[in-house]
Amino acid sequence: MAKSNRRTIEVFSLSFLDCICCGFGAIILLFVLSKFAEPVIIEEIREDFEQTIVRLEEELHTIRGETQVLNRELEGQIEQLSQERQKLARLQGDWSRIQGALTTSAQDAAVQNIIEGQLARARQELTAEMRRLLQKRPRRVGASIGGIPVDSEYILFIIDTSGSMQRGAWGLVQKKIRETLEVYPQVKGIQIMNDMGTYMFPEYQGEWIPDTPARRRAIMNVLATWRIFSNSSPAEGITAAINDFYDPGKKISLYVFGDEFSGDNMQRVVDTVERLNRQGPGGAPRVRIHAVGFPTVLNDPRGAGVTGIRFAALMRVLCQKNGGTFVGLNTTRP
Repeated sequence: MAKSNRRTIEVFSLSFLDCICCGFGAIILLFVLSKFAEPVIIEEIREDFEQTIVRLEEELHTIRGETQVLNRELEGQIEQLSQERQKLARLQGDWSRIQGALTTSAQDAAVQNIIEGQLARARQELTAEMRRLLQKRPRRVGASIGGIPVDSEYILFIIDTSGSMQRGAWGLVQKKIRETLEVYPQVKGIQIMNDMGTYMFPEYQGEWIPDTPARRRAIMNVLATWRIFSNSSPAEGITAAINDFYDPGKKISLYVFGDEFSGDNMQRVVDTVERLNRQGPGGAPRVRIHAVGFPTVLNDPRGAGVTGIRFAALMRVLCQKNGGTFVGLNTTRP
């Protein structure tokens, strides 16, 4: 029987051990390489963080600098606001003192106007017809209209019908017109218009109203409820009255009752009236202009008192230049 020649197989041969060793060696090499690269990555990350921190610190410094600039500007604005408030307080104090001075001046002017009116009345020359008419008066001329001369044969009332007059002085206006009519017992003609030149009785536009007791009562009755638009300026009424009734052969007096001048140019009004109201013999104006000022707006806290002062200034000049008298009242009570 032949002998078997099968080769015996060794499990742990040299080739198998070589493969195992190589595998372990590769694993160790990978482990060594990964551990070697880790510090490099960490260093790169650290450098990136440091750069980011530096950049953020620079931005923080910039923001802090801008904040300081804005704070300084804010402090400057606060200081400027405080100065402006102090200046405003000083101006308000000055305004209060000026209002007080104007009130005192208006009261002094009222007394002075009465004295000037009385002196002017003493210098007036009455016509022969007016002397005869005045002898029939039931009583002496009192001080109720401040000494305004009464030497005219025709009288024309120009009345401010604005809201301030209606609300604050209408009762006193009616009283003063009644008193004025009483010191003229008989005249040749009467006329009534408002400060815009609108007639109370349109049927008598451009004509004199006959002076009768019935007509006088009608005037007072209509006046009590007369509500018509007014721009609080006597300029239009004065010029309309002179244009419609100027007559070199008649002695005419205009009586202006008002409280405000809302126009923008007083000198223009003065010049216009001077041109229209031409001088008569001896240089006297043909139409006398008298005025009564009512203090309805002088103490108005909204500042409307300025227009009241402008009315007083304008009418003083017009009365002086046109042979009349200005009376400034110090109360609105009837």
